[in-house]
Amino acid sequence: QGLFGDVMMEIDWSVGEVLRTLKELGLEENTLVILTSDNGPWANYGNHAGSAGGLREAKATNFDGGNRIPCVMYWKNRIVPGTTCNKLASNIDLFPTLAEISGAPLPAKKIDGVSLVPLMQGDKEANPRTSFVYYFNRNDLEAVTDGMFKLVFPHKYTTYGAYVPGNDGQPGQLTNIDLQKAELYDLRRDPGERYDVLSQYPEKVIELMKIADDMREELGDNLTRKKSTEFREAGKKAKKKVAQ
Repeated sequence: QGLFGDVMMEIDWSVGEVLRTLKELGLEENTLVILTSDNGPWANYGNHAGSAGGLREAKATNFDGGNRIPCVMYWKNRIVPGTTCNKLASNIDLFPTLAEISGAPLPAKKIDGVSLVPLMQGDKEANPRTSFVYYFNRNDLEAVTDGMFKLVFPHKYTTYGAYVPGNDGQPGQLTNIDLQKAELYDLRRDPGERYDVLSQYPEKVIELMKIADDMREELGDNLTRKKSTEFREAGKKAKKKVAQ
């Protein structure tokens, strides 16, 4: 696999060194190790890009090829080795998860994430995240999911399927697609998001639209020109006066 294969072997070796060092220092039982990614592959780079494994599109899109990524956790005597969890979770959940584990207080204001500790403990009845909203660009709500169905709203996105990918560090050409109408995908049967089943599940569309509308009320949405009711200005550090 050339340079891409070299990078994978380097990551594998590096993780091994971290785990070996934790064991040597006697920290293994008191350390949670998380290996994950922030997005899917940059597919137009071809043999330097990796694979989305049959999921639709890739990096910088809100189809699952751009967002659905592996997450591997290791915590000796806390997480049962070899177990798999298929519940809905996100990287934004890591902050409240680590806060709960360490006993650190969360901010007084509402945050986006939820604690994944029950899932890590193997509680099969736990479902801390029941939905996820896909915001992109400045504040565009492009999709919403409950983990089984995904409702995608009209928006413009970059497609990786129109041109042959590049190779050896050179990117292939990209183009944009303007999705004109909402589409619904059954991720249980169609993880590649290829078949729009919106007309078959009107009740599911209503459920997901309610989640989306609630989020638009809180966070706003540029695509529908909805203003946020919970928008807070970012804090600014006061300028220091400099003696002349």
